[in-house]
Amino acid sequence: MNLPHHIAIIMDGNGRWAEQRGLPRAAGHRAGVKAVRATIESCARRGIEALTVFAFSSENWQRPKEEVGLLMSLFLEALDREIASLHKNNVRLRFIGDRLQLADEIQARMQSAEQRTAANSGLTVVVAFAYGGRWDIAQAARALAAECVAGKLAVDDIDEAKLGERIALYDLPEPDLFIRTGGEQRISNFLLWNLAYTELCFLPELWPEFGEQQLDAALLQFANRERRFGLTSAQASTSQPLSQQSRQR
Repeated sequence: MNLPHHIAIIMDGNGRWAEQRGLPRAAGHRAGVKAVRATIESCARRGIEALTVFAFSSENWQRPKEEVGLLMSLFLEALDREIASLHKNNVRLRFIGDRLQLADEIQARMQSAEQRTAANSGLTVVVAFAYGGRWDIAQAARALAAECVAGKLAVDDIDEAKLGERIALYDLPEPDLFIRTGGEQRISNFLLWNLAYTELCFLPELWPEFGEQQLDAALLQFANRERRFGLTSAQASTSQPLSQQSRQR
């Protein structure tokens, strides 16, 4: 079966999962952490190159302070608990997002985890935390503007490739498959630049219910899609996919 090189996931439904069971939202978030661990293991077994998960968006700061605090605590707990196992299993861990919005302790722990796993050659797991797709494009534009002001880059030299090189996931292949759980059908400011030609898969299951069966269902959908990247079917069958081109940049 044709498998994606890079999967991006919006893990939606933790709160609803808890509410349906008469549990506090915290229970849903804790169950969601278990689903993340299982998904990482499943992707590693299948030989997926990269997995990017949307853990905390730039819009999530607007949630009640108690829930934001809980999410921050759960993030640190999960990081401390899982980093040794991830490193042992050759997983490379990365974080993308506006780190300046985070507490110094969180920033330090993120950097430590990245450094510890930087040389690993297996599955790359990217955690989007305090991340927004519009923020990502804006920070890339600011980087280019700064280079122009410094005289290192001419305005006329700015093109899609130059901007793409400054997007957070510049060094990974574009996501081939996007999965969103929870029944909603939108991308919610996630990887706006990177999802241009990604195959979208929306599943009704809430995130804590996501497991091998749901992953395989999404992978089967992907395998049955014809990816043309703006070409005709005949052209696409003989052309190199954009996802492969991006890996060669």
